[in-house]
Amino acid sequence: MKIVSTSYTNTVQFTDPVAWLQRINFYTGILEELSKHCQVESIEQIDYVDVLEQNGVKYHFLNFKKQKLYFPLQLHTYVKKLQPDIVFINGLIFPLQVIQLRLKLGRAVKIILFHRGEKPYQGIKRLLQKLADKCIDAYLFTSAEFGYEWTRFGNISNQNKIYEVIQASSVFYPQEKTLARVTAGVNGSPVFLWVGRLDANKDPLTVVKAFIQFTAFQPDAKLYMIYQSDELLNDIIDIINQGTNTTAIKLVGNIPHEALQTWYNAADFIISGSHHEGSGVAVCEAMSCGCVPVLTDIISFRKMTGPGNCGLLYEPGNTASLLKILIQTGELDIENERAKTLQQFKTELSFEAIAKKIEQVIASLKR
Repeated sequence: MKIVSTSYTNTVQFTDPVAWLQRINFYTGILEELSKHCQVESIEQIDYVDVLEQNGVKYHFLNFKKQKLYFPLQLHTYVKKLQPDIVFINGLIFPLQVIQLRLKLGRAVKIILFHRGEKPYQGIKRLLQKLADKCIDAYLFTSAEFGYEWTRFGNISNQNKIYEVIQASSVFYPQEKTLARVTAGVNGSPVFLWVGRLDANKDPLTVVKAFIQFTAFQPDAKLYMIYQSDELLNDIIDIINQGTNTTAIKLVGNIPHEALQTWYNAADFIISGSHHEGSGVAVCEAMSCGCVPVLTDIISFRKMTGPGNCGLLYEPGNTASLLKILIQTGELDIENERAKTLQQFKTELSFEAIAKKIEQVIASLKR
């Protein structure tokens, strides 16, 4: 059986295929795991043209000189020449393109779409998604709950076409904590880590407010914040300066992605304030290193943590709710919680676990 993965966007700022595959390794690891039982090829669009084989997957680099393909005849012709049995499409926001793909491939090829956190279209675009739904065999959502909004308005015709499969994992792994802390320059007991943008959806303000209050109960606790954008940085600084413990929160800033493995291993807890997440890659990476999750009680995080198999959840945007959870962390056996987190990652979030679920979906489509 042959699987071909593709999308309809071109990331033109990338010219190095190895760097590109490194950037998307949270996804390519799934393809590489699937390649142990299937023939897998992936079409990647950057400013580079060639074929590269890596870890059992053949990557076709194409450049159609456009950031987004609306009428991708050349791409679809290329896909057809690869003679796939299954085609993966990343994203649910390409209904026009998927209709054209179905017309090109015929009905024998199964088309599976990966939900990347998108919201269902409205208006005339909703009609396009309804038409495209007739061309699609299955949708992979982190949680079936995400699919309710899509089936409620008819963008997806049937909830039975939705399968629960998390679509991102981590290449990181556990390391010795003492060494990681020395390498990262981390101290504190316990150590919390934030990784993400400083924007309204990620809601760092709730996290910072609650954490400053928490240090009254745990004065040795430290929160390190790694961030790729600084929209709310000045507000965070103001909150820290108004607090009684101005050294409890360390603003690290941006670091290379590969350095995150050390930081995840140095921390006891990963903390998030997100109001909405599609896959939660940073949390997944942290859990792969044994960071105990302290997360908002949203769909994706409930799915990632069990719910209840590991970590603690709180109401998004609620400082008091987070403070209560933070206080509860002081009662936990961190090593036991770390073991539970690693087990949850292995059984639900690892590349192996995800590939196994996708294989089950494919098998159900062939019945």
